[in-house]
Amino acid sequence: MGNHNDTNTESELLVLQEAAKLITKSTDPKPAIQGILRLLSELLGLNRGRVLLPEDETGTLSIRYAYGLRPQERVRGHYSIGEGITGRVFQTGQLALIPDIDDEPAYLARAVDRTTLPNEAVAYMAVPIVLEETPVGVLAVHRLRNRDHPFQRDLTLLQVVATLVGQVLQVKALVDERTAQLESENRLLRNRIESHGAKYGILGESPALQQAVQQALQVAKTGTTVLLLGESGTGKERFARMQHMAGNCSQGPFVSVNCAAIPASLIESELFGHEKGAFTGATSTKKGKIELANGGTLFLDEIGDLELDLQAKLLKVLESRVIQRVGSTRDVPVDVRIVAATHKNLQEAVNANRFRLDLFYRLNVFPIRLPPLRARQGDVAVLAHHFLKAANEEYGKSVEFGMGSIDLLEAYPWPGNIRQLENLVKRAVLLTPGPAIGRKLMQDILAEEGGIASPGGHEAAEIAPPRTVSESKTINAVPDNMRPYSKVQEDEVDQIVEALRLHRGNKTRAAISLGLTPRQLRYRMVKLNIAS
Repeated sequence: MGNHNDTNTESELLVLQEAAKLITKSTDPKPAIQGILRLLSELLGLNRGRVLLPEDETGTLSIRYAYGLRPQERVRGHYSIGEGITGRVFQTGQLALIPDIDDEPAYLARAVDRTTLPNEAVAYMAVPIVLEETPVGVLAVHRLRNRDHPFQRDLTLLQVVATLVGQVLQVKALVDERTAQLESENRLLRNRIESHGAKYGILGESPALQQAVQQALQVAKTGTTVLLLGESGTGKERFARMQHMAGNCSQGPFVSVNCAAIPASLIESELFGHEKGAFTGATSTKKGKIELANGGTLFLDEIGDLELDLQAKLLKVLESRVIQRVGSTRDVPVDVRIVAATHKNLQEAVNANRFRLDLFYRLNVFPIRLPPLRARQGDVAVLAHHFLKAANEEYGKSVEFGMGSIDLLEAYPWPGNIRQLENLVKRAVLLTPGPAIGRKLMQDILAEEGGIASPGGHEAAEIAPPRTVSESKTINAVPDNMRPYSKVQEDEVDQIVEALRLHRGNKTRAAISLGLTPRQLRYRMVKLNIAS
């Protein structure tokens, strides 16, 4: 008996030694994982080994790697989260032991038909593959029950092997992340070279952004009054500067005024200037912003906040090209191009008598709608790397984005748009003690942003921390009453549907924006009958 145990121990050590060699040979997981499954079968009698991973879009578990399974058996091996023994192992993070598959109703026999297996007791063992305390897959095997050593020994070995398989998958994820990062950096460089907007500091290659850039450049040299529409933080001032720099008045001054930031009692003097003695404190004559912009461009940001009496005076500037300083009746001619911007709906303001109709028509000659960051597919990574480079230079650091951190940024709805992204990247650089901005730090920073109300009226979703895996233990089957998710509420339907719409059906990004894991989102979609 002792000799046989020694033989088993030698075989187990050989499996682990050869498995360790396999995972160091290549970053491609396929030969390594299939080689490990072959070792389990040929040296230990743990047959028909398979590694199941969730599909990116559906989340359904499918057999990605296998040894000893026919092609049609691999195709049949699909399980919803929580379905059968395999689905429950993935859902709960607990391993499962079925000593005899014929005695377990929860065992589905979906991939391998029972009639193709030996006519004796067949055991099924499945262990979770875990990364960062979260199940990412399942390793499962068959074993004939009449083997001469305890199940626990095989389960312990399978847990070690699952850890090795997890390392293989993590290496692949790291390679994919680095590849994506290099591609993003290349896109940034290419964008700077090829994009019409890049030389004006407008970065991004999404169709939505490029359409706005094309419209802006199309009208730049005409001198036409332009109205920039878009949420706060979408880059309206950069677009206004592009209008100025690409236009015929680029040699003149560019003067920017935020109409919402100046007190109502001062804004008239700020815009139109004043004569000496015009009011208490007016100790000298002062030119206003409009006069200072003579021969150039005046950018009026948040024009929707301008008081009605000043709207009338601004209309006179647009129509007559003259101003009168406060305290004067003398007309001062001005040659100025006006670019206005607002995040408000001016048509609604006109209907509510908060904005003059005649001024609206004067400003709305050529409206350009700037897309919010969440609608700029692919631009988040480009901008994030640009801001990372700038922050590293500013703070004397050299950090990079770690694995998964960019995915979180791309999935976030960005109620504060580009300005919020820039500030968040700066904060991440300052808080990172090591060489890379980790996923956990990025989750924490995004969670702090969770109370910001988005322009659509919804709060920005809180980013939930990873789910902690239950302590592994040997079980005959996962108990039916185990609930790894919080209770599903009917009133979640609208929120989930809206998140899926905003992220164009991408369940992973929608899940993160809702503070859920992808698995939790899919679970809710099934429970609430939300079509995928």
